[in-house]
Amino acid sequence: MALLKDALRSKLTKDELKIVPTSFDVIGNIAMFLDFSKELKKKEKLIAETLMKSNPHIKTVAKKTQYYKGKYRTIRVKIIAGIKTKITTHKESNALAKLDIETCYFSPRLSAERLRVAKLVKQNESILVMFSGIGIYPLVIDKNSKPREIYAIELNPAAHKYAVENVRLNKINNITLIKGDVKNIVPRLKKKFSRIIMPLPKSAENYLKYALMVSKKGTVVHFYDFQPEGHFKNSLEKIKKHAKKFKILNIKKCGQSSPKMFRICVDFKVL
Repeated sequence: MALLKDALRSKLTKDELKIVPTSFDVIGNIAMFLDFSKELKKKEKLIAETLMKSNPHIKTVAKKTQYYKGKYRTIRVKIIAGIKTKITTHKESNALAKLDIETCYFSPRLSAERLRVAKLVKQNESILVMFSGIGIYPLVIDKNSKPREIYAIELNPAAHKYAVENVRLNKINNITLIKGDVKNIVPRLKKKFSRIIMPLPKSAENYLKYALMVSKKGTVVHFYDFQPEGHFKNSLEKIKKHAKKFKILNIKKCGQSSPKMFRICVDFKVL
């Protein structure tokens, strides 16, 4: 992707160039900035149009006006240039995922982590994905491994709607999508799973007992958490509160939520 600052050198002052955002997310054909500093307020559209001209596959440029908030962890965005839409189709690891960037939580920055988990899946595994959103974990797993079945639970009705559409879009027939609260759904599942994915780092600890409720000996759990550097063992203490016997397989950094706070995944096996 063409470097944005290089494309803007003849259009902005040296001081303005210094504060141009150096990173942004690309979801499908939508580029999304976290925000612009107030000094660039009048130059936002110019920057956005320059980005689209330098990268023709980007058709819409937006900025976040409200960070992740509420029980559905959604954001508010403002379109600043290009096609006025918040709906796009994103391609990741052989899977297609349609979504509304404002009503559905989705982070393209977790693509490597999703593929990592998918490649750990063995043939004929029965998998449960909690907090499955638009279905991106189930889609990537199905497209890159050979599970027998995947159950996916999501509370947000908008995200669930897109998950249903995405399963059809990818022509998959072994994913069961359930709309509802994990705390209500899991106790009613008369199944045990060989792998459970818990991609809700802010409060996944509150759901560990439900994951263990549908685990068996040998079940692998991917437990996501937020921890500062040097304190990853705190996540192990959370697991110990719920699991009597378990074995840590891996602790993986998979992103940052702030300069000193990391998203980590603890892969552990139930013994």
